[in-house]
Amino acid sequence: MSDTVPVRLTVNGKDHEVTVDPRTTLLGLLRDRLALAGTKTGCNQGTCGACTVQVDGRRVLSCLTLAVTVDDRSVRTIEGLADEDGTLHPLQQAFVDWDALQCGFCTPGQILSAEACIREGNAGSDDDVREYMSGNLCRCAAYPNIVRAVRSVAGGA
Repeated sequence: MSDTVPVRLTVNGKDHEVTVDPRTTLLGLLRDRLALAGTKTGCNQGTCGACTVQVDGRRVLSCLTLAVTVDDRSVRTIEGLADEDGTLHPLQQAFVDWDALQCGFCTPGQILSAEACIREGNAGSDDDVREYMSGNLCRCAAYPNIVRAVRSVAGGA
């Protein structure tokens, strides 16, 4: 029996083929093997949302997702959100404009969750944003500015 498992995945539009220990988390694969350090290790228990990435457009907690479960799937991290020329995604710019990042540690997960929240049509009100972003915690308590940033991009601020 092999100690490693092959995994093929697309991360931010780039194809990767790697072999991983079956216990490797998606977070570990992204940060340690693919050198994409934008995804943060927070609580490592799935309660803070700092490690949020998107798999096939859906939000997932990468610390609780085994890398082998994303075989042949598409992953988007914060590094894949801005344009190739460095132009920030409107949400990234809104977080800057609305001072919604304070220490910035949770920001990558917040922004990826916010992008999905808007795309899913769940940013129609401040309460909706708070509800659908409730899995992402901010120790700086930047919540009012995060809601303003999300609503400004969703067209409600």
